[in-house]
Amino acid sequence: MIKKSLLAMAMMMVIAGCTESEVPAPPASNAAQASTQAAAGQTAGVEETTSAEQLTESQRLTAWLDEQFAEELSFSPQRLTRLGDKTDYDKLDDVSEAAMDSLIEWRRNSVADMQATFNYDELSEDAKVSWDIWTYALERAERSEAFRHHDYIFGRGGPHAGLPNFLINFHRVDQPSDMDAYIARLTQLDDVMRQYLQRSLRAVESGIRQPRFGYDYAIAEIDRVMRGAPFTDDGVSPLMGDIETKVTALLENGQIDQASAERMLGQAETALLEQVKPAYDEVLAWLNADRINTPEEASGVWALPEGEAYYNHRLSLMTTLELTADEIHEIGLAEVARIRAEMEAIKDAVEFDGTLAEFFVFMREDPQFYFPNTDEGRQGYLDLANVYLDAMNQKLPEYFGILPKADLVVRRVEAFREQDGAAQHYASGTPDGSRPGVFYAHLSDMNAMPRYQLEVISYHEGNPGHHMQISIQQELTGIPRFRTQYGFTAFSEGWGLYTEALAKDMGFYEDPYSDFGRLATEIWRAIRLVVDTGMHAKQWSEEQSVQYFLDNSPQPEAAVRAEIQRYLTGAGQATAYKIGMLKIQELRATAMSELGDNFDYRGFHDTVLGGGALPMPVLEAQVMRWIERVKQESAAQ
Repeated sequence: MIKKSLLAMAMMMVIAGCTESEVPAPPASNAAQASTQAAAGQTAGVEETTSAEQLTESQRLTAWLDEQFAEELSFSPQRLTRLGDKTDYDKLDDVSEAAMDSLIEWRRNSVADMQATFNYDELSEDAKVSWDIWTYALERAERSEAFRHHDYIFGRGGPHAGLPNFLINFHRVDQPSDMDAYIARLTQLDDVMRQYLQRSLRAVESGIRQPRFGYDYAIAEIDRVMRGAPFTDDGVSPLMGDIETKVTALLENGQIDQASAERMLGQAETALLEQVKPAYDEVLAWLNADRINTPEEASGVWALPEGEAYYNHRLSLMTTLELTADEIHEIGLAEVARIRAEMEAIKDAVEFDGTLAEFFVFMREDPQFYFPNTDEGRQGYLDLANVYLDAMNQKLPEYFGILPKADLVVRRVEAFREQDGAAQHYASGTPDGSRPGVFYAHLSDMNAMPRYQLEVISYHEGNPGHHMQISIQQELTGIPRFRTQYGFTAFSEGWGLYTEALAKDMGFYEDPYSDFGRLATEIWRAIRLVVDTGMHAKQWSEEQSVQYFLDNSPQPEAAVRAEIQRYLTGAGQATAYKIGMLKIQELRATAMSELGDNFDYRGFHDTVLGGGALPMPVLEAQVMRWIERVKQESAAQ
């Protein structure tokens, strides 16, 4: 458990304390539980108002926040596109420092306007949550401003890969004007890339450089984006291939004629050669030239200017709690020890004759745990993921009142951004359902993708994990729209990891090796607490961290090295998973202890998911209010 003495009042709210307790099996439903579920509805986190005056002030705030969020979205045409909105469909984001300054000044003015216009004391409890999160967004942006140049831009998955991914996967072409907008975006790509490059130059002027391997990742990704027509004779480039596919669809649907198709393809090729290629060449030249200025041995952010302060900021940003690096490190060590003991029990249950370290090697190397490194093996991996998700979907109504409406698909990562051993990930769909949520898997090296971990990863990335949480959030009604879109890493990733353990309570992982896979992914997240703080606060080397990971996990070495490099270039992010999971588990244990037979999984889960993503202290306050309501309803019966 995360002890209450470690919690910060990040939102300056008074949060009730929690009690540790054992987690029992789900109790039978009763009238009180049914009442709780009915009250939860589609917006379980929304507190009922107690007077017409409060309702009026709360409704006014909600309408005002919706207007403000519409203004906020106007700063980012790409974000609008991701939400399925074709406003400014022919524009890319302004990512210059001047634009960053404008956005934060807008936030300051917005919060000042809110404070001058509305009376906080007259708001309902949930409207106060909206106020607090809107204010918290400003506070988070202002704290981040001091470290604007500390984030590594042109690393793995940077804008050089992210912009093509955006155009290919998010810019829908439903009519001819959409392709014209696509081409217009291509013509702006050079300006955007140069804005990113200017920010990178400012960073290196301040002595801030990513590890050398980050340069290597970016150089390799640029090569894959720029390989093929019209750039080289080696096949067709990812962007040109996407353009041809989308133009062909318009032609086949009778929306354009052959002459229009040829015009579009010609304009796109011109933009790729005259705007895109020069910009990529410029970034590539800089990466190659600056790479020699990096040390051969990678270091954590402790080595950067203001490195300690930056890392402390990142921990606070990612966990939404004021835990120190030392505290997180100790939590990680304790969790690793606990999970190792559970792994020992499974090793003994399958009658493996050897040590846990030898069992790790067996799980890492035995061919029975891997699909063939062929296209058939890759399809088998995707098919098995769907089998697991189909079974989970049948069980969800027993544990959740609110269910997602959005579709989910399982898909291989596109070749131009695929990395051997990289972690699977989720990309959200649109709120209107026009684009489904996607569970992506990196399948270039099947020897880095153990099948015994696929069950747990399917639940984490799909249902009841990221797809369920994010889809429900986007589908919520009765709260300001920004709360359907804002995210907090500790909440979303903590929820994903929480659902891995929840699936065990739900009766899954019948195969002991799959159950071991569950523990393998949990210890993976516990190890993150140790190695992230180790590298960035305790000056651990990359190899020291790799060895600690291998000593305590069956993860394949290729996956371990990819993970460690990910943590080195994204300081603090890896700590959010386990810290968020522990907090949600702590809150559930408190609810079970306080409510006894009146505890209902559906009421608890609807409360957690029904108010959108929240900072951990705000989530705690939400759950404590739900507990009190259930007690009052039970007493009234």
